[in-house]
Amino acid sequence: MKKAMILVLMASASWSAAAQAQMGESTTQAPQEAARGNEIIVTAQRRSEKLSDVPISITVATGEQLESEGVFSPGDLEKLVPGFTYQRSSYGVPVYTIRGVGFLDTALGVAPTVSIYVDQVPMPFSPMAAGAALDLERVEVLKGPQGTLFGQNSTGGAINYIAAKPKDRFEAGGDVSIGRFTSIEAQAYISGPLSETLGARLAVRTEQSSDWQKSYTRDATLGERHFTTGRLLLDWNPSDSVRLEFNINGWRDTSDTQAAQFFGYQPTQVPPSNPLPEPVLSVYPLAPRNARAAEWNAALDGRLKRDDSYYQLALRGEADLSDTATLYSITAYSNYKIDAANDPDGVNFPSLQIFKKGKLETFNQELRLAGSAAEERLSWMIGGSYQYAEIVDNETIGDAQNPYTATNDTIFGFDIQDFRLSNTQEVDTWAAFGSLDFKLTDTLTVQGSLRYTDEKRVFRGCTFDTDGSSYQVFNVLGSFVGIPPVTGPGQCGTIDAANAQRLPIYEIPLHEDNLSWRVGLSWKPGEDSLLYANVTQGYKGGSFPTISASDVSVLDPARQEALLAYEAGFRTALVGQAVQLSGAVFYYDYSDKQVLGLLQTIFGNLPKLVNIPKSEVTGAELELTLRPAAGLRITTGLTYVDSKVTSSLILSNPSGQLADIRGESFPNTPKWQTNADIQYDFPLSGSLNGFVGANGRYRTKAQAGFGRLPQFILKDYGTLDLRAGIEAADGRWKAEIWGRNVTNTLYWNNIAKLTDTYSRTTGMPVTYGFRLGFKI
Repeated sequence: MKKAMILVLMASASWSAAAQAQMGESTTQAPQEAARGNEIIVTAQRRSEKLSDVPISITVATGEQLESEGVFSPGDLEKLVPGFTYQRSSYGVPVYTIRGVGFLDTALGVAPTVSIYVDQVPMPFSPMAAGAALDLERVEVLKGPQGTLFGQNSTGGAINYIAAKPKDRFEAGGDVSIGRFTSIEAQAYISGPLSETLGARLAVRTEQSSDWQKSYTRDATLGERHFTTGRLLLDWNPSDSVRLEFNINGWRDTSDTQAAQFFGYQPTQVPPSNPLPEPVLSVYPLAPRNARAAEWNAALDGRLKRDDSYYQLALRGEADLSDTATLYSITAYSNYKIDAANDPDGVNFPSLQIFKKGKLETFNQELRLAGSAAEERLSWMIGGSYQYAEIVDNETIGDAQNPYTATNDTIFGFDIQDFRLSNTQEVDTWAAFGSLDFKLTDTLTVQGSLRYTDEKRVFRGCTFDTDGSSYQVFNVLGSFVGIPPVTGPGQCGTIDAANAQRLPIYEIPLHEDNLSWRVGLSWKPGEDSLLYANVTQGYKGGSFPTISASDVSVLDPARQEALLAYEAGFRTALVGQAVQLSGAVFYYDYSDKQVLGLLQTIFGNLPKLVNIPKSEVTGAELELTLRPAAGLRITTGLTYVDSKVTSSLILSNPSGQLADIRGESFPNTPKWQTNADIQYDFPLSGSLNGFVGANGRYRTKAQAGFGRLPQFILKDYGTLDLRAGIEAADGRWKAEIWGRNVTNTLYWNNIAKLTDTYSRTTGMPVTYGFRLGFKI
């Protein structure tokens, strides 16, 4: 990180110089980023503007909406964002998908298809964002390829959280919620001025609960939740023309990892090289249809935990260089660490245990200059950015106490009991970008934006023997092509058959560049109406896998994917904004979609990153907000997504059968999704109000992976949340009872076959509780 620290000092020095140069100037400050009545001000295009003027597909929710609907993490956005899905991989890595564009992988250092930001400061990798939904003013979810305006390329979309800011008066508040599984969720904030030019806001949230999963073969439980997150904002306005915001945020998660449900056995290797699993797994009882039921290796009781942490230091700055031009700077350092034990096979048997340990360390610097000209008919922006990332991702399969035990773990007469997968990367990304918006008439605007990105990755990794149980197998493989044997355990076993060599560690470079762009036309026939059409070219960077590799060719990266998006949409408000309606139709032409596929090897089915040459997505969506009477608000959304692989690609399905995936839909992509929320506030007396509310969502069935296997169907399901309570008319306190998934719907978040077992992870069962909040 020496290079990153030098750049931090350079960026800070250059920014300080720019800020000091403008100390004496005085201009009007940027519009406040807030909800103004029914009119929402957003920053989706890197400037404050009315939502009704933004010519892209976007879903916006205020902080109050997020709290009332129980949205406390990025995954909870399924409750209110049409077309958004959340999935957790078998190894615990979160996957966010918008309109079918996502990437399910188990590796840490994967460039996401959906990027996440807080106040436009990037969280470059999805696992970093666990605490992003703390103490918010609002959230903006942008759909379709991003990168020409926001900090990094992505093909699916971007989530921008807007943190609540310090005000010019003292404020404090918080709430405590007590619920099922002895859960305690508490959060608090304190905010106010420290001087005439300096304001601060401190927010903290903690979630604590006891076990919610139960073994169905023995007396054991799992599933404690211990998560705490915090953020300190310091806003300094040394003059009317200079604005600085320093952000320190972080979280720690020491929760249990989730165990899976067993629902089928099929040997990875037939006939099995190791007969031990057969008599146990072939008669193992299937999990009952209960969200709490699960199973895990009894030898791991007390060890299936994580100790993950994250912190970020960020500095945002704005300096008005003139009445029509502003300089912006974003500098951020992020550090994420993971240490987690997972048992994803769903059985009380040492079939597969995964111990994941690694870190993600990033430095980001962005500078941009934006302004207007020609009596504000022209808006322009130009800038550049740099990102450095260091990725360390180590996975140990099995250990001395819990050896890897599967039908394919004996090769050439040697038992493979445990091994380590190593993936270390350094990534340098440079980008230059710009945009122009020009009003052809008072109602017709043309827009264009461009971004050139150059990315260099260097991968260093191998599959290592850890205790002497696997290096003999690699020696035998090497002997087939004349490679001398390794001398003992603890060494790199991966061979390079093409070059007849074995290295202590393999170094593989990946250098890619791309030019993303967007052109659009928007028309405002009225103050509250907008029609737009956009064509956008987006990219997602290439990726190296963290997988078992007998030969170095398995470690070849997936190259960058490209998505050409065509979209037309509208946004309108009627009856004095009592009715707000927006919609869009879209078509995505997808090239080189990245996917974690399966290949047949002497070890059985093993994963490998591959690219799907051609695929497509066709769809439409509608969002509606109604305020038909005083105190009554109804929001609803509906999305249709038809995804399809349009070129031939032969992959092995989890049952070991080769199949062409042409014509298949994308994993975890339901054709139909809908969500709705209703809230009714009513007076009880002059000083007391009541409220009732409900949130529901529904999605049709989808496949959990390619291969058309009936075992991999994620069934259709719907969930219902309810809430009711009373609050002071002046908003100083609130008491609420709440229930989530009150129908106790059983649904599955992921399905996998990693060795000999079919397993699936469930969503949470019904939970309920009482919440008390206050404000000062």
